[in-house]
Amino acid sequence: MRMALLSTPVTVRVPATSANLGPGFDALGLALSLHDEVEARIAGDGVTVEVTGEGAGDLPGDESHLVVRAMRRVFDELGERPAGLALRCRNHIPQARGMGSSSAAIVAGVTLARALVRDGAERLDGHDLLRIAAELEGHPDNVAPCLLGGMTIAWTEDSGAAAVRVEPAASIRPFVFVPQERGLTEVARAALPATVPHADAALNAGRAALLVHAITVDPSHLFVATEDRLHQGYRAPSMPGSADLVAALRTEGVAAVISGAGPSVLALATGGWAPSPLPGWRVLPLDVDLVGALVGVDLVWGTLEHADRDPVAAG
Repeated sequence: MRMALLSTPVTVRVPATSANLGPGFDALGLALSLHDEVEARIAGDGVTVEVTGEGAGDLPGDESHLVVRAMRRVFDELGERPAGLALRCRNHIPQARGMGSSSAAIVAGVTLARALVRDGAERLDGHDLLRIAAELEGHPDNVAPCLLGGMTIAWTEDSGAAAVRVEPAASIRPFVFVPQERGLTEVARAALPATVPHADAALNAGRAALLVHAITVDPSHLFVATEDRLHQGYRAPSMPGSADLVAALRTEGVAAVISGAGPSVLALATGGWAPSPLPGWRVLPLDVDLVGALVGVDLVWGTLEHADRDPVAAG
């Protein structure tokens, strides 16, 4: 039996994310109030992708586009492929800057494909979306907050990726410093050693646990809780400007970290702190996105629904 596909366009809005948050390597992530919006509709034949905003002129306009590849993965899971697809991408998340642009594309694709199938939500639940998105990305720390919003703690078990969502304290204000140069996750991961000293691993375990408490309950611990010895120091030579900025902000007592694999820098501010203009950096004052991926039909943004009505887990 052929699956029933919607004849009307479906739109998804997905947030930027910052992963690791210092000590929470490959586990912690935060959704940010900067969004990509993607509209998809079933077409008669072939694939077209129109991109405006970030990545316009650089990202592919055919089957190789990451949103399309993620959509194809879900259609395969559901057992059939539409003949053609037409996509419009309005991108606001900087590409290759450590703000989850690839995770946003993947989450947009998996949620769009499920929404285009009339019984897609019954056949693929939130666990399935997270599992598929993490398989495509390679790790769940960015796709989890993109899908669920807020702060997430993600891990991988035998059945695939899993995550819990926790509510950040309202007083936390993220600032992201975005440099002109780009970074590649593969390069950042290649800089990591195969082993680390036991003392460093122990420090990170304690800081990561404290960070969950600091972000959700008591932000006064944010500075200490964002200390890291597992990855940022090893990656510093490949992004010296970012490492210097983190060091300078932390000298001021600001809870600053490399955002994801970099080279952007995330500062978690409280108490009205705001940065001064910084030459060579675009400073984005943001909020925590509390809702994650939202899906709507016919561009009726006032009636957008959460992409995952059955959350993976909530804390």
